[in-house]
Amino acid sequence: MALNYIWIFFFLVAFVIGLAKLIFLGDTQVFPEMMNATFDMAKTGFEISLGLTGVLTLWMGIMKIGEKGGIVKVFSKFIGPFFYKLFPELGKSHPAHGSIMLNIAANMLNLDNAATPMGLKAMQEMQETNPNKKTASNAQIMFLVLNTSGLTLLPISIMVYRAQLGAVNPSDIFIPILLATYFSTIAGLISVAIYQKINLLDRVVLSYLGALTVFIVGIIWYFSTLDKDSITRISTVASNLILFSVIVAFILMAIFRKVNVYEAFIEGAKDGFKTAVKIIPYLVAILVAIGVFRASGAMDWFVSGFSWAFEQAGINTDFIPALPTALMKPLSGSGARGMMVDAMSTYGADSFVGRVASTVQGATDTTFYILAVYFGSVGIKNTRYAVVCGLVADFVGIIASVFMAYLFFY
Repeated sequence: MALNYIWIFFFLVAFVIGLAKLIFLGDTQVFPEMMNATFDMAKTGFEISLGLTGVLTLWMGIMKIGEKGGIVKVFSKFIGPFFYKLFPELGKSHPAHGSIMLNIAANMLNLDNAATPMGLKAMQEMQETNPNKKTASNAQIMFLVLNTSGLTLLPISIMVYRAQLGAVNPSDIFIPILLATYFSTIAGLISVAIYQKINLLDRVVLSYLGALTVFIVGIIWYFSTLDKDSITRISTVASNLILFSVIVAFILMAIFRKVNVYEAFIEGAKDGFKTAVKIIPYLVAILVAIGVFRASGAMDWFVSGFSWAFEQAGINTDFIPALPTALMKPLSGSGARGMMVDAMSTYGADSFVGRVASTVQGATDTTFYILAVYFGSVGIKNTRYAVVCGLVADFVGIIASVFMAYLFFY
């Protein structure tokens, strides 16, 4: 229901602001721009879905090979005790455990093209044991919020953008992003745990979270010893080497278990194509609402309102020009990316604003896009508290990003 109200909110606010601009400011272009936005974003939603078709077909095929090769059993042994605590309703032998782990690993490596198919596969597997097919289960909500919190260890794409826009040290945002995205993930996990009454003080949960914390600290220490070129090179090579190694490992495991690898791939690939077609209406719906909201000028008004409020509270407002990236991030990944590039182009890649925008871009993922794609792929209409928890993670990630930017760069 939350997504329903938010969708209506976008259109009504856009209409009211558009009407105000037409009547009081004489802006005769606002409604043509809003209508153009509906057509443009509908086209964009279809093109994104079309672009996902090939990727989904490929990775759903790879996932089917891994599934038949026994990857679920391997991951269940490795991460099972932790997942049993976070996803208690799935049980100890649920096939989604392997897909969830692969999705989270791909997100941590900033491999979006691989993460989405794996995530959709996990969502479909959880849907098979979901007693109410139209309502999100506890496990699906936990999984989605962990995705929207966007834990990223290697923000390669952001470093590439910074390099293209003339940053002296494109990787200087690496540690701030890592810290901000870590806080975002912890916030999302805690918010869902409160709703679902999951005990995060359990010894098993604390041991896994402690190990993750030590791992992140180790990465921070290691990359702090490298120069900028080495960080970018090692990040890129490591991410893609790990990903291709996963593909090879799936194939070798399937061969060992005497699985017909090619037929397994084709079987999974067919599911990928069906999934890509199924998400089109959900993706178009949310992107059109976001497009209208932006075209009406509502986003600009929100930024101005925040700026005024911070000034009245006596808070330093040097970060305000980066706020459009923060406000756009939960709504549209490409929109937030465009805002980040615009901020760096206007103020400079190495400016405080440019670094705030870069840190915000890497701190969380696109909540409403993920909601539309993941829940849309299995036909879920009642998202329960998923939106609230996802936005909590976004909010903490944005606050942490601004704080880290002041700490490291101001």
